[in-house]
Amino acid sequence: MHCWPAMAANGANYKRPRKEIMPKITRVYYQVEKNKEALSHAAADWIASSIESAIAASGVARIAISGGNTPRRAFELLADVSQPFRRRIDWSRLFLFWVDERCVPPGDKDSNYRMTREALLSKVPLPEANIVRIEGELDPEEAAARYESAIRTKFRLEGAEVPRFDLIELGMGDDGHTASLFPHSAALDSMMRLAVANHVEAKNSWRITLTWPVINHASKVFFLIQDASKAQVLHDVLLGPYQPEIWPSQLIRPKSGELYLLLDEDAAALLPPTVGGNGVLEVGR
Repeated sequence: MHCWPAMAANGANYKRPRKEIMPKITRVYYQVEKNKEALSHAAADWIASSIESAIAASGVARIAISGGNTPRRAFELLADVSQPFRRRIDWSRLFLFWVDERCVPPGDKDSNYRMTREALLSKVPLPEANIVRIEGELDPEEAAARYESAIRTKFRLEGAEVPRFDLIELGMGDDGHTASLFPHSAALDSMMRLAVANHVEAKNSWRITLTWPVINHASKVFFLIQDASKAQVLHDVLLGPYQPEIWPSQLIRPKSGELYLLLDEDAAALLPPTVGGNGVLEVGR
């Protein structure tokens, strides 16, 4: 078992509340594919299987997805009529949310919604009422408040209840960020909200993001990571000292005690060797 050391000194003020709501040990399962195309097929299968399982269990599936270039091919495969994934999903029972969004209009080239629309939504029979997008064109605080309200409505939450997404798909930046939880940003300390506006100094821009306690409350959480540029940061996040202000991805410790990674060989290069393409790490406090 790999144990993170005690939290770094610059995190002393938030050590107790963060750790109190995290599992003592997280089992990290990682699956390594030979190349990006194989990784995209694995991701499409993982998403379709999770949706099928959720619908079988409760009649609906509620998932939150990330943007960027990495998941685009998987989304295209989900929509491709020549692939099996599209036929496996009962689109009328799927509710789609986003993990985060840039504060741009929905038609902007940097919009996560636009990428998803082009790769997936424009090609599948997902009802418009089942699409819960983040309104990035609004004032950041208003957009975050409206998104949180929409989540509460769709999940029929009361009081301080937290939504339990059936699946959350995440990426990881080469700076260790995930969702729009960036190093040393204010959103890292947000534990009472479902969604917040987060100013990213390094990019001089605003983002809207789910908070990490919401992500950790999901039934299943997986990272989709590719490219050699992510190898070192992935190693540091999993095997380095616990410094979430520097590596925000370390905050992702699902309440279930299980975290899943889908990786290509380049991204997995610095992790312990796999057996048949699969590996397991135990990460503790």
